[in-house]
Amino acid sequence: MRPFGGKDSTRAPGAGEAQASGGEPAPSHRLTLELQRTEKLAAMLAHSRSSPAIEISDYLAGMYICNWEHLSEYWADHNREEVEGLLRSICSISPQRWHSWIELYDRQHREEEAHGWHLFRRQKKIAHSPPQPSAALLAVLKQAEQIAPSYDRTEQRSIPILNTECVLLSIVRNLGSEISRKLALTGLDIARLEREVLLPRRRPRT
Repeated sequence: MRPFGGKDSTRAPGAGEAQASGGEPAPSHRLTLELQRTEKLAAMLAHSRSSPAIEISDYLAGMYICNWEHLSEYWADHNREEVEGLLRSICSISPQRWHSWIELYDRQHREEEAHGWHLFRRQKKIAHSPPQPSAALLAVLKQAEQIAPSYDRTEQRSIPILNTECVLLSIVRNLGSEISRKLALTGLDIARLEREVLLPRRRPRT
């Protein structure tokens, strides 16, 4: 595993990454470790609703639970409490349930650090048919592939590595969606977010 620059930059496999062997399609992207955790939390949220699809709101909830300390930097201090309330509203989670998810994540994250990577292993045993990304979420991730700041070089091509910032920017740029409109009205520093993602663009590593 090779590290990449940035706070949220260690590569890990995730949605859109099939093994390029045995005739299976090559991966369209990879995920940082933070987004790997985000994706697993998003799947848990979808599963808790008995939904076969992971929606953008589930992914956004996972991003918030996993990495709010970092994401909050894109909002002014005086707006953060209001933003947290809005995110809970967007993701349709009550404050009580929200805190239970955070406690679950913290507990399993500590177990991960103590015993190695096995986050949500018990959840995997329960979910025999895990939820899959919805068409809307797949479109957001596909857009994130176009603006990803880092790449993983393979023998054949360069694979974009998605991080939290480029996915959040893709959600905001998903014009016409209610989530995009609400986020834009929260005081999110979109210009700073764009700079973090787009400037400078990292070249694929050799």
